[in-house]
Amino acid sequence: MSSPEVLFVCVHNAGRSQMAAALLAHHAGGRVTVRSAGSTPAEEINPAVVEVMAELDLDLSRESPTKLDTASVEASDVVVTMGCGDACPVFPGKRYLDWQLDDPAGKPVDQVRPIRDEIDRRVRALLTELALTD
Repeated sequence: MSSPEVLFVCVHNAGRSQMAAALLAHHAGGRVTVRSAGSTPAEEINPAVVEVMAELDLDLSRESPTKLDTASVEASDVVVTMGCGDACPVFPGKRYLDWQLDDPAGKPVDQVRPIRDEIDRRVRALLTELALTD
């Protein structure tokens, strides 16, 4: 039985989707294939995001924003959007979740931590759902 595949999508792939992918990969321990992408990728990961994730011993310093492509969506069982709007392609038979979360862009570390913690809560809930559907 293959592992479920989850794609996290936001506009710049420099904050929310990167945190969600790292957190799910960490909590899933290899039981889920995780990807992230952006409709308009930034040049680099948000430094405040790198810092708050390092507090959890998750290193995003070597990650790079990735352009959203159709193949990534097609390969995914679950697509979690975080403000990508109409830029995210929709395919029949895919499960879509839209997580309304503040964008960490331009925010200081103390304002990014609560966003990270909310993403972590949602990622853990998603992992539980995925385990129940196996």
